[in-house]
Amino acid sequence: MHRIEKLRTEMRQKNIPAFLVTSPYNLRYVTGFTGTTGLAVITLDKAYFVTDFRYTEQASSQCEGYEIVQNKGPIYDEVADIIDQDHLEGIAFEEDHVSFATYTRLDEMFGCELIPVAGIIETLREVKEEVEISTIKQACAIADEAFQHILTFIKPGVTEIEVANELDFYMRSKGASGVSFETIVASGLRSAMPHGVASEKVIERGDLITMDFGCYYKGYVSDMTRTVALGDPGEKLKEIYQLVLDAQLKVIDVAKPGMTGVELDAVARDYFASKGHAEAFGHSLGHGIGLEIHEGPNVSRLAEKKFVPGNVITDEPGLYYSGLGGVRIEDDLLITETGNVVLTHSPKELIIL
Repeated sequence: MHRIEKLRTEMRQKNIPAFLVTSPYNLRYVTGFTGTTGLAVITLDKAYFVTDFRYTEQASSQCEGYEIVQNKGPIYDEVADIIDQDHLEGIAFEEDHVSFATYTRLDEMFGCELIPVAGIIETLREVKEEVEISTIKQACAIADEAFQHILTFIKPGVTEIEVANELDFYMRSKGASGVSFETIVASGLRSAMPHGVASEKVIERGDLITMDFGCYYKGYVSDMTRTVALGDPGEKLKEIYQLVLDAQLKVIDVAKPGMTGVELDAVARDYFASKGHAEAFGHSLGHGIGLEIHEGPNVSRLAEKKFVPGNVITDEPGLYYSGLGGVRIEDDLLITETGNVVLTHSPKELIIL
């Protein structure tokens, strides 16, 4: 119920009389609903959740503070009725989640002003509550367990896709409902591909193996990357590994509230530049995580927003060299009142299997 009040505070400040919530992630955030069909209409003094007969019982138990409305025909017909019965002169909609075709249809149906908005609920989601933090910690713990397990599975002759599948299945066996994204396993020369999803490549001795993975647990994600070696990868790659680890630890040392994404990104970027590796770090340092694998606040050269306690961000510097290989190391960080807490606890010194 308190999340509705947070949203109403924003609505009052922006002169929004009602808010139509259709994004699945935003809907889960403001209602608690975990089903797949429904929408919410939130006014300054009422809250409605509309769904069909399959989910009315579930919505009644999950959507605290909402009047449950069952749609027997098109779901937006019920919204039109709410607008009419409550004499609403305008209703906000999530412009990033409503197609032009849907907007045109709603404009014809609703008989009131349609107010496009963006980022209002997403901004509220950036500051995690204690229950959200606890859930993310559990998702991270599952990823940590999976990493320890996969170290016993990797050997010469297994393929990247076999490693990815083993990670995915293991996380599910530990309580995950699914993976956060398609698991990345990139070995040997393919480790120079920052988003090299798992292939049929056979892992060989001397390969570096970058694994970027995470899971969904009770609706929240984890996101971790570790790079290991199967046998000695050679001095050059070990040197690159140490540079990435040093940069990643430098970020952890300084991440705190009041810093901007630009400033934190620069910690790793400037370090790589000082060592002559600026061009090999081509992506942003990180991003926020929560209900989605990529959400605010961002950690990049364009992210001017200051971090606040309750933000959960990734710290994932990497160096990539075509024809040689690459390294990325990633942790999830919780911004606290005084600094940060690392939520992923797998070892980061180079592991040679």
